[in-house]
Amino acid sequence: MSEHNNTITTAFELERDAFGRLVLTDAQGERHVGIVPVRAFPLSAPGHGVSLVGGEGRELVWIDSVETLPAQARALLQEELAVRDFAPTLLKLHGVSSFGVPSTWTVSTDRGDTSFVLKAEEDIRRLEGGALLIASAHGVQFRIPDVKTLDRASRKLLERFL
Repeated sequence: MSEHNNTITTAFELERDAFGRLVLTDAQGERHVGIVPVRAFPLSAPGHGVSLVGGEGRELVWIDSVETLPAQARALLQEELAVRDFAPTLLKLHGVSSFGVPSTWTVSTDRGDTSFVLKAEEDIRRLEGGALLIASAHGVQFRIPDVKTLDRASRKLLERFL
């Protein structure tokens, strides 16, 4: 990390306002309400490359590494990112309503049992290392870190869509 980037990542303060919104006070003392953190590499490097974006959609601060932030700012940022990054891990596929799309999938995740609708086969994205990301019709992203770790029956059902 260059010296320039170090000053950028420490020359601001983060806090929450009374409405729970993230507030950035920049190096010039200007307050920006409703900041949205956006990961540049959410799957491959989640702790590196985070942009703090203002209400107008402009990047206000670039953070090379979340770990370099002061504890309070790091905690606020990680809390906000956790809400945005809600992606349950799919542990077992119990059944699908049909092998065409749309179909309803009944699954177990690390957050409990649920069902969701898969609209199109394109909603299953292959990622590095055998991982998959499955988008439900409601926009929830279900992660499978490694297809090989699923039980045989789950893999067999899943293969019909890949």
